[in-house]
Amino acid sequence: MLVKPAPTSSRMLDLSVVTPAHNEQENLEALSSEVQKSLAPLGISWELVVVDDGSTDRTRAILTGLTSTRPWLRAIAMSQTPPGKGNGQSAAFHAGIRASRGRLIATMDADLQNDPADLPMMLRKMTETGADLVQGDRSHARRDNVIRKVGSWVGRTFRRMLLGDRVRDTGCSLRIMKREFALALPLELRGMHRFVPVTIRDLGGKVVEVPVNHRPRHAGETKYGLGITKRAIPGLIDLFAVRYFRSRRRSVESIEVNSPAASSASHSASPLEHEPHEAEIHA
Repeated sequence: MLVKPAPTSSRMLDLSVVTPAHNEQENLEALSSEVQKSLAPLGISWELVVVDDGSTDRTRAILTGLTSTRPWLRAIAMSQTPPGKGNGQSAAFHAGIRASRGRLIATMDADLQNDPADLPMMLRKMTETGADLVQGDRSHARRDNVIRKVGSWVGRTFRRMLLGDRVRDTGCSLRIMKREFALALPLELRGMHRFVPVTIRDLGGKVVEVPVNHRPRHAGETKYGLGITKRAIPGLIDLFAVRYFRSRRRSVESIEVNSPAASSASHSASPLEHEPHEAEIHA
C-alpha cells in the first residue's frame, strides 16, 4: 500500500480536474462551463486545472482571461517545451497533478470528446466500489474506422500478453484516482498516460472500469496520427519499456524502529515540553 504524501497546500479540495491543452483555444470556454455545470450541484469543493502545453494559438491568453471570472479555474503553463510543440499529455498531466489540491484527481482531454457530465457517476462508482481508480471506457460509443479498430485490437492483445492488462480502453483520459496514486505515476516519461490503469494496479490499487460517453471533436485539430510509424511501433516500444521498469520496481514501504527506552520516552513526554519558553524565543 502507498504512503500518502503530505498535501501541497493547507487547503485541500475534494476534487481536482486536470486537463492538458495544446492549441485548444476554441474549446476552453465550453470545457470550463461544462465542468462547472457537472460539478457545481454536487456540493463538493473542486477546481479545474488546465495545463497549456506549448500552445501556439491563443490558448494561454483565453485561459488567463477565463480565470478572472472563474475562481475555480487555474491556468498552468509548461515552461520548457520545444518550439511550436508541447511536451505531450503525460508531461502535462504530471505538471497539472502536482499543481492540483484535490484529494481526488480527475483527468480528461480538453477537446470536449470526454464528457464532463460523466464525472458525478464516476465519483459515485468510486465510493460504491472502494476503487483507487475509476477508468473510463469509450469502446461502446466510438465509431472508429477499420484501421483504428484493428490497431486497438492489436494494442489490447499485446498489453494483455506482455503486461496482463485487461482494461479495455487504456487510451481514455477520463478517469478519477486517489491523490496518492496519481502522485506515484511516472508521468514524466513520455506515453505513460496510456499505462495509468496497469501501473496503479501494480502499485496495489483497485481499478474499476465504467462505460463513459464519447463525442466527436467539433473544433481544433487532432493531435494524434494513425498508422504503424506514428502509433503502433511507438506503442509497442512503450509496452516493453513498461514491462522492463515493472520488473525493476521494488517495495519502498518502511517503518521506524526505536529502542524500547526511546519509544517509552517519546510517548511519556508531553507535547508542551518540546515548546520553547518565551525567554528562549527572544534570546
